[in-house]
Formats: sequence, C-alpha cells, structure tokens
Amino acid sequence: MLIAVCALVVGCGVRNSKPSTAAGSVSCLRSHAFTRVTTNPGAVGFIAGFADHGGIRAASPSWNILTIAFTEGPDAVDSTEEAFRSHAPKSLRPHMSDIMTASGNAVLVWTTTPDPDELDTAQRCLRP
Repeated sequence: MLIAVCALVVGCGVRNSKPSTAAGSVSCLRSHAFTRVTTNPGAVGFIAGFADHGGIRAASPSWNILTIAFTEGPDAVDSTEEAFRSHAPKSLRPHMSDIMTASGNAVLVWTTTPDPDELDTAQRCLRP
C-alpha cells in the first residue's frame, strides 16, 4: 500500500509541474551577471515576442546574445524551433543545432555556440 501511495505522489508531482515563464526567469538571469535583460515583446524578436509564456533577450557575461521563447508547453517546442530555423538568416541555418536548445517548454537560441557554463546557468534560471 505504501509503495502505491509513493508512486501516486511522484506521478502527481510530474503532472503538476508548471511551465517556465519569462516573468519567472528574468531575475535569475540578472542575478547571474546576464545584462541587457528584457522581456519587452518589441525587443525580444518576433518569435519570442509572441510566445505563450513570453520571451527574453539577454547578453551573457561573455556577451553572447541569448533569446528565449517560452512556449505553452513541451509539445509546442518543436514548432517554435522550426520557426526559429525557418526565420534564421541563411548563413545561420546550418549551425542551428549548435546555437539552439530546448529545456522543458523553453527554446534557447544564442548568437554563437554558448559556453557550457553559461548554457547551464541559463537553463537553471528557467522558472515558472
């Protein structure tokens, strides 16, 4: 009986997870030395500006520009990644797998291949 209750509690925790949002993530990025952090739809770009849970544009400590689009949920990530690919300059399209990654409901796109520590920090800052 106890095992069944534990399994139910663990399962409920997964179903109750909330999607990350721009509003919830912005202060963490600022506290980790990201600068020029904005959620202004006009400044984050078309795709992130219209994302269901907002968008962020920020400069990492090494000045690599990061754009994050917060989709409705993980099921919407593929279409958002495709939108970034199809609207990227032709010179960047072959490199999208180097500069774009997804985490939960967030799609992160960098100007150049991100430093692993900065990528880790950005992903840890994704909050509801």
